[in-house]
Amino acid sequence: IGGIWFLFLLKFNMSIAVWVGLIALAGVAAETGSIMIVYLDEAYARHKREGRMNSISDLYSAVMEGAVQRLRPKLMTVGANIFGLMPVMLSVGAGADVMKRIAAPLIGGLISSTILTLIVLPAVYTIWKSREVKKL
Repeated sequence: IGGIWFLFLLKFNMSIAVWVGLIALAGVAAETGSIMIVYLDEAYARHKREGRMNSISDLYSAVMEGAVQRLRPKLMTVGANIFGLMPVMLSVGAGADVMKRIAAPLIGGLISSTILTLIVLPAVYTIWKSREVKKL
């Protein structure tokens, strides 16, 4: 969503270059999201194995532990990608217009992907796993 909004703010039309950027963004966002789920699952399983999964507050603790482990790597990934794409966005000359249309959805989408991965995904995971915790 952030990639589309960033394109709108820059007044870029949809083109093949924009679609290439959106496809690259989808790959990066899916990768970081799936890694977040792996970390949340590992923290949940560890708490359950150790007998510390008895209530919803224990679930919150496990989700927080798993999400915090991914905070720095996610922020570093996003920062490095945006820092690497800024010269493309600021460039002028032959081919710069096409390259900007590839980089723009990546920059906007990485920002919204960060929010999704660090806030929304753990919240949805908590709601999903709370059903299982209530059965215990």
